Amino acid sequence: MSQENIHPVFDRLLGRDDKQRLLGQRSVVVWLYGLSGSGKSTIANLVERALHEDGRMTQILDGDNIRSGLNQNLGFSDEDRLENIRRISEVAKLLKEAGVVTLASFITPKKELREMARSIVGAEDFIEVYVKASFEECARRDVKGLYAKAAQGGVKQFTGKDSGFEEPEGGNVIILDTESESAEDSAKRLLTILRERVQPTVS
Repeated sequence: MSQENIHPVFDRLLGRDDKQRLLGQRSVVVWLYGLSGSGKSTIANLVERALHEDGRMTQILDGDNIRSGLNQNLGFSDEDRLENIRRISEVAKLLKEAGVVTLASFITPKKELREMARSIVGAEDFIEVYVKASFEECARRDVKGLYAKAAQGGVKQFTGKDSGFEEPEGGNVIILDTESESAEDSAKRLLTILRERVQPTVS
């Protein structure tokens, strides 16, 4: 179907403000990225459970879960990585518009991918969180056995080995260094920021 035959109806839909009022919160997208094994998913789970206890409506978008369903047709080439992040960014944007606090946990190795995610979600609602841990430390943890497989050539385009990872350089980025602090302490630091951000505005 040609794009000229597509007619979005966003202007006729119930708005984000209505959803946020119903839920009693402000929606944001928290984008956690870093090497496999750095602690992204662990921190996202800890933060979600704490926010749930606060009475917040949340949703986690996790890399492995998404690749087993929505994006199961994508590989790990540069083109497929871009499409993976593009789709997830659009899903995160939909959840934001529904008033949901969304925690996205993806390796997102390139700056251009993070910038694309930010532009799709909207910079004012995008919280960038770098979960920092060295390749060596993540290989030591090897929670999924991927580093051992990669060392034997069993995982192609492995980030940090065959495919590069670009660390953030300045900018408005929260850095959680899981080599110098526990995942629990990192989650607490992130929660301090999020609890303020998701408070509903007083009209």
